[in-house]
Amino acid sequence: MSKLRRAGFVFLKWKGDHGPEHVHVFRDGRLVVKWDLEYGKVMAGKPSRRVVEAIEELVREGLL
Repeated sequence: MSKLRRAGFVFLKWKGDHGPEHVHVFRDGRLVVKWDLEYGKVMAGKPSRRVVEAIEELVREGLL
C-alpha cells in the first residue's frame, strides 16, 4: 500500500488491488473519490478540481 498526502487529501493505492489501477482519495477520514488511473476518470464520488489537479500532479511526479 502506498499512502500520500497532498493538498489536504490522503491518497491510498494498494498493490494487487482489483483492476483497473486506481487510487482512493480521502479527506477528514471520508472517501472523496475513487479515481481510475488507467483511463483518468471517476469510479466513485464527485471530485473537485483541486482533487483532480492533485492526482494529475502526483501522476506526473511518478508517485501514482
